[in-house]
Amino acid sequence: MPKLLHLACSPRADSESAAGARAFLDRFRKARPDWDIDVMDLWRDNLPEFTGALLDAKYARIKGQAFTDAERDQFAVAERIAVRFALAERVVISTPMWNFGIPYRLKQWFDVIIQPGLTFRFDPSRGYRPLLKDRPTLVILASGGDYATGMNRGRTDMATPYLREALRFIGINDVRFVPIGPTTGPAEPIRVARESAHRRLADMAARF
Repeated sequence: MPKLLHLACSPRADSESAAGARAFLDRFRKARPDWDIDVMDLWRDNLPEFTGALLDAKYARIKGQAFTDAERDQFAVAERIAVRFALAERVVISTPMWNFGIPYRLKQWFDVIIQPGLTFRFDPSRGYRPLLKDRPTLVILASGGDYATGMNRGRTDMATPYLREALRFIGINDVRFVPIGPTTGPAEPIRVARESAHRRLADMAARF
């Protein structure tokens, strides 16, 4: 059964990014009823801290050293999370923008899976090389400011370039972004932005 992995990155079930994901997935399920939807909630699923034995395991891989038992156990946890991502034919990441960037749990997820020999390798003659196969990936990015039309009052979106580069580093280049914003301020611009994004998401879902 083909699989779509949904990374849910907001701690709030009623968030704008979560609502956008629902609009997309409801339509996707109707268009592709034979697909499995694998939801990874980064605030509720097991996500190891990138410290201790897991951090040591990364440097052991870089130096070509053997793992200790603790490093092997922690690397196996990271490997399971990376494989869960690697096995998905489609990926949806729904996330808010926090302080112009991404939530720390999403950054933690990247820190866990971006491991040498797991999602990338280093070739002395060619530099860093991705190990994952490209696949269609959708990022639903909700923000307090209106980054869709440029009416962001001078604020900088650092989430989009980070996500694009982090995904590219491991082999994911087919990435599409759907911004939802503004999500704060007067009610009418919020409603218009939400409805416009949801229409776009539902249309994309039928062809994703």
